[in-house]
Amino acid sequence: METLINYFYRVAQNPWWVVAIELLLIGLIVYWAVDFLEGTRGERLFRGVIFILIAGVLILNLISERSQFERIEYLFKGFLIVVLIIAVAAFQPEVRRALIKIGQPRFLAGSSQHLARTVEELVAAITYFAKTKTGAIIVIEKQVALGELVETGVRIDARVSAELLKTIFYPGTPLHDMAAIVRADRILAANVQLPLAEAGTVAGTQLGSRHRAAIGITTGSDAVCVVVSEETGTISVTEDGRLVRDLDASLLRRRLITAMHEIANPAVTSVVGKIKKHNA
Repeated sequence: METLINYFYRVAQNPWWVVAIELLLIGLIVYWAVDFLEGTRGERLFRGVIFILIAGVLILNLISERSQFERIEYLFKGFLIVVLIIAVAAFQPEVRRALIKIGQPRFLAGSSQHLARTVEELVAAITYFAKTKTGAIIVIEKQVALGELVETGVRIDARVSAELLKTIFYPGTPLHDMAAIVRADRILAANVQLPLAEAGTVAGTQLGSRHRAAIGITTGSDAVCVVVSEETGTISVTEDGRLVRDLDASLLRRRLITAMHEIANPAVTSVVGKIKKHNA
């Protein structure tokens, strides 16, 4: 116990702010590594390696205080090198993924390129739904967060892809009957229950539940909602509670590009909102 107290006393000899900065940096690095590996097969291995290294260093320092085990210290340093080599081999997929992520030129492949890819994935899925007359409703979140609605559905939190959307809205699957919510280039949730527009607000048109839900969600938020009718295969888009029907792939793409551009540039969203209020 005395040895442990002496060890921490030596650490305390340094200025407190130096110790605080060092601990903060170490914590941030460990947190980043665990967060990066979360959900991968290397997560538990990384936790085990970190535990062994920390325990080994502490035990070795405590033992060295009482006895000079020079050979043990030498072997432990060699053990650290072996652990490093094994870790590189064991974490090969994760290391490769990290290097690719670090090496990506973010100033060239920024958020606009990700959103452009998202638009193409959405257009591909929606035109497929129209062709096959598969009912679907996709909400694109903008500045007003839809977190409360997301909580009512099934969490997905996956990158937007046409194949994933086709799977979600495939007839007969548990998630196909309600809405999917998209934020930027991520599908947040599926099977989300949306508020329906009141019957009196739908002027003289017989609309199904999907279209009423699309009008309802866009009346209470700045989201854009795309609906595909399972009866006719018609593509519709709602924004600010207004329904535009019979869109083709080209018009749909233009609508989605505008919505995504407003997401990537909040200042544009503010200006567009003021223009819409003025015109209204």
